[in-house]
Amino acid sequence: MSPKKYTKKTAKSIHKKRRKRYFLRRIIVLAILLIALIGTGLYLKQSISYYYALYFNKFTHKKLKNSENETLRIQKILTNNLDKTFGFDISHYQNKEDIKWDSLSIGNKTIPLEFVVMRATMGNRNADKNFDEFWASAKEHNLIRGAYHFYRADEDPIIQANNFLENVKLESGDLPPVLDIEKIPRTKSRKKLIEDLKVWCKIVEETYGKKPIIYTYYHYYKDFLRGEFDDYPIWLANYNDVPEPSPEDKWQFWQFTENGIVYGINSKIDLNIYNGGDWALKSLTLD
Repeated sequence: MSPKKYTKKTAKSIHKKRRKRYFLRRIIVLAILLIALIGTGLYLKQSISYYYALYFNKFTHKKLKNSENETLRIQKILTNNLDKTFGFDISHYQNKEDIKWDSLSIGNKTIPLEFVVMRATMGNRNADKNFDEFWASAKEHNLIRGAYHFYRADEDPIIQANNFLENVKLESGDLPPVLDIEKIPRTKSRKKLIEDLKVWCKIVEETYGKKPIIYTYYHYYKDFLRGEFDDYPIWLANYNDVPEPSPEDKWQFWQFTENGIVYGINSKIDLNIYNGGDWALKSLTLD
């Protein structure tokens, strides 16, 4: 049998088909490699992020200082409360990149910080821009978390309570909601302020089944709130050279400085003491 002869047209057609199959195979191989690369990248995402941060985004700890008097006052408070539990509070005033969550301690790295309270909402409508990220980071690093609402005294307590509840989803192991009241109302009487604060507390307490923690300054509590919230957990701010935030009131938390220097945070922050050990603090959290 004589060999089959191909015309120029037939040879061109065969070449064209082979070329199509060649490019199709290349596309399939490249697609497989791309899928494998993406899959590997997703699988190694955490490791890649870690090594990127390790070599290209190193955390440089700033050397922060206080006055001699403030340093001695803070040191005295730490020394006198070593049987208690320490924590800190933050808001959008702290930059996200300034916090290295896995190494937070005070007292020359001898005292770990075990809880953090962060601002979630303010007034009728506003929410803290860093709250969601701080909230997730605290959980990731096994800190006891708390969220607070900055109460605006001339605004509506019901709308403010709903603003907090819409933006904060507390879980088992979190601290009860925190109400931060610091300002004197311009358009309301003291009696009306107390009524409104109790409305906010009632709405939030009905949602979570625990009384909110009341945060304020010692003198504000003494002048405006004492006798009205005696059955609520109290968190008092007092930055004076005193052995405790109030000599008259039963307190659960003490914010003892706004100049706290923490290993792992590149800015001064508020430091707090819980008036008990870590087991007592955990018993205060939501079920």
